[in-house]
This record gives sequence, C-alpha cells and structure tokens, in this order.
Amino acid sequence: MITAIVIFAITYIFIASEKVDKTIAAMLGATAIIFAGQIEYQEALHKIDLNVIYLLVGMMIIVHILATTGLFEWIAVSVAQKVHGRAIPLLVLLLTVTAILSAVLDNVTTIILIAPITILITQILEINAVPFLILEAVFSNIGGTATLVGDPPNVLIGSQTHLEFNDFIIHLGPIVAIICVVAMPLVILIIKKHLVVSDATRERIMEARPELAIIYPGRLVIALVVFGFVLAGFFLSQKIGIEPGLVAIAGAFLMTLCCGLKPSEVLAEVEWGTIFFFLGLFMLIGALDHVGVFKYLGTVILHLTSGNLLWTCIAIMWFSAIFSALVDNIPLVMAMIPLIRSIVPLFLTQMGLEADSETARLVITEPLYWSLALGACLGGNGSLVGASANIVVAQIARKNKYKLSFWDFTRYGMPIMLVSLLISTAYVYLRYFYVRA
Repeated sequence: MITAIVIFAITYIFIASEKVDKTIAAMLGATAIIFAGQIEYQEALHKIDLNVIYLLVGMMIIVHILATTGLFEWIAVSVAQKVHGRAIPLLVLLLTVTAILSAVLDNVTTIILIAPITILITQILEINAVPFLILEAVFSNIGGTATLVGDPPNVLIGSQTHLEFNDFIIHLGPIVAIICVVAMPLVILIIKKHLVVSDATRERIMEARPELAIIYPGRLVIALVVFGFVLAGFFLSQKIGIEPGLVAIAGAFLMTLCCGLKPSEVLAEVEWGTIFFFLGLFMLIGALDHVGVFKYLGTVILHLTSGNLLWTCIAIMWFSAIFSALVDNIPLVMAMIPLIRSIVPLFLTQMGLEADSETARLVITEPLYWSLALGACLGGNGSLVGASANIVVAQIARKNKYKLSFWDFTRYGMPIMLVSLLISTAYVYLRYFYVRA
C-alpha cells in the first residue's frame, strides 16, 4: 500500500508542477505502479473505464464535424449579439447553460460542446477565455451533481442502490440550485477584471452577420439529425441499458459516414494526449483501489466519528471531496459504496430499526449516500485532475493556444469547492437531522 501511495504522490507532484507533460507523467506513473507489483497488468487494464474513453473520443469527433460546418461560429456571433457584447451577462448565460446541460447530459459532453463556442465568443469580444473555461468546468461539475446521469459518481450510486432518477433531483436538485445562485456573484467578483469589452468591439459585433458563418449547410443538416439521435440516446441510456460512451462512439462514426468524411480525417482531430492521460490515471488510481487505500481511509473515518451518524455523513462528504480533488472520483465512490453498506447495520442496531423499514432508509441510508454524492461530485472542483471535465477543458484550451495550468484551475476552483461544501454541510444537517430532531 505504501509503495502505491508513494508512486502516486510522485506522479501527482509532476502533474501539478507541470515540469513534465501530464500525459507522460500519468503513463509513466501507471507503468511504475505495475512494475512495482502493486497491481497486475491485466487487472490495471480492467480499471480503465472504457465508457469514459468512448464518450470522449465520440464527442470529440462529433464536435469536430459540427465545427467544420461553421455552426459554432454562428452560435458565437449570435450569442454575443444577444448580450449586446457585454461580458457579465455573457458569463452568467454561459455558466447557467453549462450547469443545466450538465444535469441533463453529463459534464464531459457539456464541456466538449460549450468550450469551443466559448473560445470563439471570447475571441470575438477580445477578452481572456481561460477564466471562462475554468468556471464552465466548475459549473459543469456543480450542475452534474443534481441528477443521476449528470456525473459518474451519481451513476455508480444509482446503479448499486435502490435510488432512482427522481430521488436525485428531489434530494440534490435544491442544494445544487442554491450553490449556483451563491456561486454566481462570487465568480463575477473573482474575474471582474477580465470582463471589460471596449465600445468599438461591441459595435463591431452588433454589425456582424452570423448567417454568413455557415459554410456547409447540407452537412450541417445531416450532422444535426445524427446529433439529435445521439442526444436521444443519452437521455434514454438508462432505460435501454446502453452506456452513453457506446452511443457517442456509434453516433460519431455514423455522422462520419453520413457526411461523407474519411475516418482518418476525423480521428486525426481526437485529442489523443487527453485519452492517454485518462488511461494512465485510471490505472494509477485503480492500483490505489486494488491495494485497499480508499477502504482503509474509510474505516479510519468511521473510527474517528465514533458511531455518530451526523458526523459520519459530514466526514464522508468532506473526505470524498478532498480525495476527489486529488484523484478521479470513480474508484473512490466504488470503494465507498460497500463501506457505507457495511456501516448501515451498525446504525440500525444502535437506533433499534429494522433493516428493510422505510424509516431506516430515510433516516440512515439515504443521508449517507447523498453526502457521498455531494462530496465526490463537488470535490472535483478542487483541482485540475479532480474531474474528467476539468482535464478535457484544459486540453481544449491548450489546443487553441491558451495556457490553463494546474494552479490556474485550483485558484478558481478551490474557493468555489469550499463554499459549495460548507453550504452542503449546512444542507445535510438542516434537511436530514435538524428537521427530524
């Protein structure tokens, strides 16, 4: 266990310091942890979440094909004109749309769609795109917390418990809305100096003709039809039992075929550095899970809270958040779910409740899972590697010649994460303990 932690820590230092490219650091770290005997190679491969990989590759291809039609330029100019070239209304609009889309799709898909449009709009308005991109990733993680399909930790919790789509909306929707409302003025205050647009630029925007941006109208129609089927597949994925990653990759190659493009052309546009970074990260964190790091830390939490349910909920939330800022939250949640299952009987015995009673579910089981979901999803805002959406937005920025460093993201994301967790802590106490006291 110690060896795995040391290798991960060294790799993390290289990633955070940016002395070595993130992809190189992640792949060499994964190789080192396998050579050190902390996990078998075949087992490490099983730790890779192919659904995430397929989703990334598929959506990158889809966005590239849509981009070749001029669609994003049309959207960028139209949106800039709608807000009359003013940066603050633009920021509020983009962050609100990002949060909503992340709740109904997922945060990675949302970022892949929103980030290119944001870059175009900020270039038109001649303002810095980096703060916009960082905050969009932050709000995608917040918005994705609200529903079963918005963030991978929620998908895992939903699939391994009795909790359904409506349960997530009812229990997590209100707190997500509150966090968005509180965070919005905070982020405006943080990046206010980046929100200045000259009068000359605004006048030029209002005179532009967005319809001239569409250069391949026929291809655009075909691509939008296929994209509509892809979105429908995302919405229905839980009901039809098909993972969103498979929907995305199938939709990408169907769009390639229908638009008459060559696979070699579209595959060349995939950010393979991002893909290999995820491959390395999945194996690294999978090794930590394999040697029992997360389970051990979870038992430490239970020992420290001494069987107090409120403090256990709060500890699970903050523990999940802190570690989600350091590692990918998927294996963390996978390790925490069985841990929560194992401690529920302890609280049942302590309170004298039957295991299958409605009271036991409402009083004990659900508060623990909602605390886990809030911590794992919101904690992703703590650092650049805390969530898939963060990594994707950094790679999109780099592709467009913007520098988005580990510390740039942490500087914006960490304060919002802390504020979100403080609000969530109060919410868990008031909704599940104070009201029932």
